[in-house]
Formats: sequence, structure tokens, C-alpha cells
Amino acid sequence: MAKERPELPGLLKPNITPIEEFQNSVIRPIIKMQHNLIVAFYKQNLLKRKIDFSAIKIEKKKSTIKNNLQKDIGFKKLLLGSILGHFTKEEYHTYLINASEYNRRIINIITKRLQDSTSEL
Repeated sequence: MAKERPELPGLLKPNITPIEEFQNSVIRPIIKMQHNLIVAFYKQNLLKRKIDFSAIKIEKKKSTIKNNLQKDIGFKKLLLGSILGHFTKEEYHTYLINASEYNRRIINIITKRLQDSTSEL
């Protein structure tokens, strides 16, 4: 089954930086496309860590997600790889120019998506 990047109208506005443009035209659509996989990765990570997410209050869930994504380097690399693997060669070259900034933005977007999707976890 081939996946297609969703169109996200309204994110490309005039007067945004090249980093924001790349984030909104490339990174966000890929993250949206990969949402179900990211949720599955996170559920597996919870099982691996033996965390009973259903017993945790919503605010604690959100902080747990943030802490996991900040501290678990291996898991963070898995998530980054699931996004970077969908880049074209040209997008990858653009990514390399500011890789650390893009990585930070990718993890922040994924963190927010997971925090907004606690009912799926």
C-alpha cells in the first residue's frame, strides 16, 4: 500500500523562513502521514518500559510523553528515521544543512501530536 503525503493547506504563508517553509511543506505532511505508525511505535515503547498508560492522569501522560522523547535517545532516533526515510534526495540535502534544528522541530511536532492523541495510546 503506497502512502501519499497529505496536503496541509494554510501552512505556507508569505514571509516565513526557509526552515519554517521546509518544516511546513515537507516535515509536517510526513509526520501526519506516519501518525498511525508513530502511535504504534509509542505503544510498543510503553510496553517495553512496562508503563501502564491507562492508569495515568492526562497531565501525567503528557509529561511522560515529553520525558520519553527527550531522554530515550534510541527511541528518538527510531522516530527521526521513520520521518527521514520519506525524504527525497533533494529534501535530504536541504535537511542536512540544518539537521539539528530540523531534528528538534520533528521531535517537538511528534511530542505535540502524541500529547494530543493520548486517547489512541
